[in-house]
Amino acid sequence: MQTDPRESLLKSPMTVMQVVIIAITVFLNALDGFDVLSISFASPGIRAEWGLGQQALGFVLSAELIGMAVGSIFLGGLADKIGRRPTVLGCLVVMATGMYMATSSAFVVGDVVEPVFSMFVAGEVDPRLADLATWRIVTGLGIGGMLAAINAVVAEFSNEKRRDVSVAIMSIGYPVGAAAGGFITSAGLELAEWRSVFQFGAIATLTLLPIVFFLVPESVPWLARKQPKNALEKINHTLRKIGKASVTALPVVTAEARKRSVKDIFQGSLLPVTVIVTIAYFFHITTFYFIVKYVPTLVVDMGFAPSSAGQVLSWLNVGGATGGTVVGLLAMRYNVKFITIGVMLVSTVMVTLFGRVPADLTMLILICMASGFFTNGAITGMYALFARAFPTHVRVFGTGFAVGVGRGGSVLAPNLAGALFAAQLGVPTVSMIMAIGSLLAAGVLTMLVVKTGIDTEPARGA
Repeated sequence: MQTDPRESLLKSPMTVMQVVIIAITVFLNALDGFDVLSISFASPGIRAEWGLGQQALGFVLSAELIGMAVGSIFLGGLADKIGRRPTVLGCLVVMATGMYMATSSAFVVGDVVEPVFSMFVAGEVDPRLADLATWRIVTGLGIGGMLAAINAVVAEFSNEKRRDVSVAIMSIGYPVGAAAGGFITSAGLELAEWRSVFQFGAIATLTLLPIVFFLVPESVPWLARKQPKNALEKINHTLRKIGKASVTALPVVTAEARKRSVKDIFQGSLLPVTVIVTIAYFFHITTFYFIVKYVPTLVVDMGFAPSSAGQVLSWLNVGGATGGTVVGLLAMRYNVKFITIGVMLVSTVMVTLFGRVPADLTMLILICMASGFFTNGAITGMYALFARAFPTHVRVFGTGFAVGVGRGGSVLAPNLAGALFAAQLGVPTVSMIMAIGSLLAAGVLTMLVVKTGIDTEPARGA
């Protein structure tokens, strides 16, 4: 009987339960897409109720991104230590708490944290905004940790043949959630009562909590590598749950393997891998978040109604979901690194063209769908590369570090673009400059060498 269950998972066909687990991660990732834009959906109602100017909300709009960066890095390391399942469950609790508390009218922590925010924000900070920003950071912490963990969940519950497409399918949850959030809020959520946006997010998050608890067991590769107490029993529990044969003994873990830790991403052959994928993700995310953040503003500046701007943004995310799917399917047959580089190069062209499109709503929708297709397709490819580049013992932390640092690009993008516009550069020039991020990312990725196999040989820098 096979004594290394990891080999069995790699080589055997995927069962229905494995597919179900992948499907659950799509919904978990969709929470990210909805939640990142939820503050944008809610901000008109917040401004109206509290009598705030546009600038007053500025730091709140980026608060969650800070939390996501921190959560990706630090909670990613936690998932490699305590397991994928408890990390995902814990992050869902954190997310639901942050979402619900953002609706609080009692301003629980505003007066306490206001002096802290005042150290980083010019002028006096309204305690209400300080309270809201705090809970947005809390929500971001949960999302960041969960995103890093579910990438490993997908990689470790998939077989070798379907791993790239499984990761790709998971990653399209983000644009699906963002697009669904836009359509849902446009169709029925009352933006005047902004709390309903966060309440909807909290309910959706809590709904997934029992689903994950009952249907998603601990990862077999993590259990086989870490071998906690009762590891054999836990491995067989997972194998039975996903319809695989039990094993009679644990695989041998060498003394050298037991000494490995999450710090390995900063040393040896993994160091250049970490540097390459982190820099590539950072550059591309800068381009991605330029198109995501500035589409509504630029569409309105062309003379269209805000409702039309929201429609264009939603179709951009539809294009993103489609691009992620196509990249995943292509990765089943072709080298995922070269696919990702190619998609990044086309992203450069499409974002540049976005700045030159005439003021025609149909043309805007088409060019934005194409931009979303390629920019999000490249992100899908990056997640597949994370799953291949990092071995089990650092898979979540490596992914979390790259995504967490890379999220700096999401903060840089609107600020850099704003500075370029302030310098009186036109939309065509700004779009061309911001598109260079994808071009630089493609160049950096050419230095990455990805090896096959789930644990034995990590990727390396060229």
